[in-house]
Amino acid sequence: VGHCHPDIVKAAHEQNQLLNTNSRYLHDNLVDYAERLSKTLPEKLCIFYFLNSGSEANDLALRLARQYTGHEDVIVLDHAYHGHLTSLIDISPYKFRNLEGQKEWVHVAPVPDTYRGLYREDHENSVTAYADEVKNIIEHAHKRGRKIAAFFAESLPSVGGQIIPPAGYFQKVAEHVHKAGGVFIADEIQVGFGRVGKHFWAFQLQGEDFIPDIVTMGKPIGNGHPLACVATTKEIAEAFAATGVEYFNTFGGNPVSCAVGLAVLDVIEKEHLQAHATEVGNFLMKTLKEQQIKHPIIGDVRGCGLFIGVDLIKDQAE
Repeated sequence: VGHCHPDIVKAAHEQNQLLNTNSRYLHDNLVDYAERLSKTLPEKLCIFYFLNSGSEANDLALRLARQYTGHEDVIVLDHAYHGHLTSLIDISPYKFRNLEGQKEWVHVAPVPDTYRGLYREDHENSVTAYADEVKNIIEHAHKRGRKIAAFFAESLPSVGGQIIPPAGYFQKVAEHVHKAGGVFIADEIQVGFGRVGKHFWAFQLQGEDFIPDIVTMGKPIGNGHPLACVATTKEIAEAFAATGVEYFNTFGGNPVSCAVGLAVLDVIEKEHLQAHATEVGNFLMKTLKEQQIKHPIIGDVRGCGLFIGVDLIKDQAE
């Protein structure tokens, strides 16, 4: 919502003057904030864990998935980046290819890129073709005696090239993953909170019939203040709690962080920032497409709201 937004600064300052304590102590801000966030999400995503960073959120999502399913393996998209913890470097092809390489429990699916990818715009059914790649990975893993805990993907792959997955892709992937006993994790750390304009969450671009099992949030959630969140279902949370090892995070969900989080939601609403993202994004896309006509170096312009990618190329045909 902008650097040093006065409403955010004020909320943090005022709460700092009253109380900031670790989250073993009950505080209304935590409940109020969880309630406000829940109104932006589908009903079944009703349990919230608060943390300090997107990396912490993705690491917890991984733990939740493994505890709930009893499985270990994870399917990720090529070029993905999910955070800087060891567990997340392991599921980030963008990183692990330059480090120790791919672990045996990690499976990499092609990015559903209809411009440069395996199946392009001229393909008769790129949605099914890309989803079948995931299905094949699952079948191959099962033959090796491995079991899938989760399909882990950004709702819009960002590091992977500002990709807009074709509508319906996530539904088909979720079908294959659920059938294999796994869960679908949507990483909204870079793309959530109204950035796509027409929806509050980027996964909603896939259609109303798609709901992830776990959603992770970071970056914009606190407007620069260290705050992150994992939202999930009662079933997954109960399986996690059943271990008897309670989840605890010293500063995740502390009163100041939650005051900041509430202020961010207020500003997004009050200043109509979703509509603003749509308007500015449409203007930028229109202007970029005008440039595309003039300049053969621009191969593709794609995006939604303020998530936009421009592909610069050497050869139109190739």
